[in-house]
Amino acid sequence: MTPVELSHWPAPYATSSVNATVQVPGSKSLTNRFLILAALADGQSRLRAPLISRDSILMVEALRALGAEVTEIAGDGAFGPDLLVTPIDLSVGGDAAIDCGLAGTVMRFVPPLAALRQGTTSFDGDPHARQRPMGAVISALRGLGVDVDDDDDGLLPFTLTGTGSVPGGRLVVDASASSQFVSALLLVGARFTDGLQLEHVGPPVPSLDHIAMTVDVLRGVGVDVDDSVPNQWRVSSGRISAFDLRIEQDLSNAGPFLAAALVTAGTVHIPNWPAGTSQVGDQWRQILTQLGADVTLARGTLTVTGGPTIRGANLADTSELAPTVAALCALADTPSVLTGIAHLRGHETDRLKALATEINRLGGDVTETADGLSIKPAPLHGGVFRTYEDHRMATAGAIIGLAVPGVEVENIGTTAKTMPQFPQLWADLAATGNPADAGSGL
Repeated sequence: MTPVELSHWPAPYATSSVNATVQVPGSKSLTNRFLILAALADGQSRLRAPLISRDSILMVEALRALGAEVTEIAGDGAFGPDLLVTPIDLSVGGDAAIDCGLAGTVMRFVPPLAALRQGTTSFDGDPHARQRPMGAVISALRGLGVDVDDDDDGLLPFTLTGTGSVPGGRLVVDASASSQFVSALLLVGARFTDGLQLEHVGPPVPSLDHIAMTVDVLRGVGVDVDDSVPNQWRVSSGRISAFDLRIEQDLSNAGPFLAAALVTAGTVHIPNWPAGTSQVGDQWRQILTQLGADVTLARGTLTVTGGPTIRGANLADTSELAPTVAALCALADTPSVLTGIAHLRGHETDRLKALATEINRLGGDVTETADGLSIKPAPLHGGVFRTYEDHRMATAGAIIGLAVPGVEVENIGTTAKTMPQFPQLWADLAATGNPADAGSGL
């Protein structure tokens, strides 16, 4: 596991409106889903312009440990190589050890894949990863007949022992803690002997958009998925077709840059915005409009222009976008209420508590609610914004620092989880709002 650097990063402060065009690396959610599918496909697959970051590298190393070949090859992506994946030979067994880091997609997506092999696979991760909910995946594997040893606490570390196949069939889970529990099983269900008939029973599943993304990518590689009944998914047993495709840029990670337009009453353009996408980040078009921005999508470029103030709003189910939304709402001139995001307490950190604590540390007025945050206008001041090793906390601090002088973000390096280039991209963006520094450009 990588040592954490806890230095304080002086967040760039913009003295005038930014005007920038920004491209961001590939989607983490799509990259790691397609890596799992490539490891089980019926031939060699190529991911063009994938995300190369800590989360995706952890996924690549996990697949290599299980027997896949993953090779970097030159491509035309601006942020790193393409990935060529030769699938796992499931007839070859062996023991393996998986470092999950702090990546939810690794700790939840990889165990059902490992269960298809013969041998024992151990899973562990960063210290906070040992606090993230894993019980639904572990109980699901046991329900499928897989031997799992987790000391009966439903957390990392744990080991599982596969026999070379998983029967599949009907399975009932409580996925109310994370949509990733559903996606983890759907991604490999086609390789279960009898497919998978999955049913969720319990409180509502959060982040249903991410399950819709999983269904979409499965259908794109030829897997038969029936999601016509709410809270039920049927995956037919069959082949997963090899593929050659380009990964969309990460629209969630585009959010902080779009937020800069509102924070500085400036304009930010994001080219190559997909006309149709399963990414939750496409919601920025509606969210930023509600917060008072002018948002247009024309000829593949999303353009966001901020007004003289940020308008508070009542927003539901913002999911992984919530830290950026909360930062904007802390800078708004009217109150905001964010609801439907209680599950963020089980993410890289307890994001609701962390956001309230750190915004209030800078003079904000944020109160935790049962399922979200209540945010009232308050004058903010400089100070240290702690990140709790959470990349989205780091970018939230950077957003506030763009509008408030003297903000220092603890451990900006944690953004390497999904966007290693963030500090430089952010500095370049901020320079367009500081005429004296604008020579560096974008």
